[in-house]
Amino acid sequence: MLDRPYAFLSVISQNIGKGGESFEVKSLFDCTHLAGLLMKNRFIRSATRDGLADDYGRMTDELLNTYEDLAKGGVGTIITGHAYVTDIEKSKMPFQMGIYDDSFIDDYIELTDLVHKYNANIILQLNCVGSQTLAGNADKLIWGPSSVRDMASQIKPKEMEIDEILFLQDAFADAALRAKKAGFDGVQIHAAHGYILSKFLSPFYNRRPDDYGGAIENRARMLLETYSAIRRKVGSEYLVLIKLNCEDYMQQGFTFEECRYVCQQLAELGVDAIEISGGNSSSIYNLGPIRKIAPGHAPYFLTHAANIALEVNVPIILVGGNRDISSLTNILNSTPISYFSLSRPLICENDLVNRWQSGNLVHAKCTSCCKCVGLEKTVCILNVPKRQ
Repeated sequence: MLDRPYAFLSVISQNIGKGGESFEVKSLFDCTHLAGLLMKNRFIRSATRDGLADDYGRMTDELLNTYEDLAKGGVGTIITGHAYVTDIEKSKMPFQMGIYDDSFIDDYIELTDLVHKYNANIILQLNCVGSQTLAGNADKLIWGPSSVRDMASQIKPKEMEIDEILFLQDAFADAALRAKKAGFDGVQIHAAHGYILSKFLSPFYNRRPDDYGGAIENRARMLLETYSAIRRKVGSEYLVLIKLNCEDYMQQGFTFEECRYVCQQLAELGVDAIEISGGNSSSIYNLGPIRKIAPGHAPYFLTHAANIALEVNVPIILVGGNRDISSLTNILNSTPISYFSLSRPLICENDLVNRWQSGNLVHAKCTSCCKCVGLEKTVCILNVPKRQ
């Protein structure tokens, strides 16, 4: 269950029931609107590298089936696995989705039409991997904010020139426009988990002496300009989300105070929602974005997300360790957090949301063993047929 006390809970409780007025209990199955987009419930499938695209990042039947199963399973909104926005920079993950030219639009129309048949939304996550890759690309062009060797992959990227920075911003914007044309309900910028936009935010990996390095006001410039470039392309009415680390959980990494600053800047620019995550492949053991969590423990970014939700007038999405529906209902009604993202629980049970909505409120079957994650396709070991 939710551990108490948290600092933010006392703040929230002071604002509930003042003057004797009744407090309306919110439900995880409420229909809400996010920047005009109808959300049939508060559950979001957090972006997950499915590992099911082909060698060029294109759709496959297995990938289409995966998203159809998720849509049928009851989750209101699906965020896809990260799609790489340019093939000039050669870093990518094995069998990662792509969105780097217009030829992808027709492929993705089939995907978005399929998901919409089940009254679910689908958002495309946009990314550039940079030096945090598992694809063995050390001999190819790989960009970074500075030429600092990645602690996990051991790849030393090329420090980006200003024209390459501007090119990548435009690549994100062009990819977002393709997503809009393909029928996606929005896009999410991946600025977390040690990928290239996250690296720009990190003082360990970003050691630039120019306007894109140094103080957080400069290190945040790449992300803020990328968001603005996207917004100019897709317009003010199209949904644009951000996934952001609350902190990097490593020495000389991005801090929570810096996260708060970035969230405030994004809110001023008009971002539609912020998903609060944390960590990367360089983080301290079990403090990365994919952690082991025991039953009964609070979601691991809860305190960070709730405090951000108090400070900015932007819907906040909580990800990481969301397993128990009773605890999530308590969080919904005791903090300003609006939505809840799940990844591994839906890898284990793609119909988990339908199960909970039917009245079967048993804790998610996912044991957080992390064995679904690897170079090959993402699959729960509990669902792999046993050999005869």
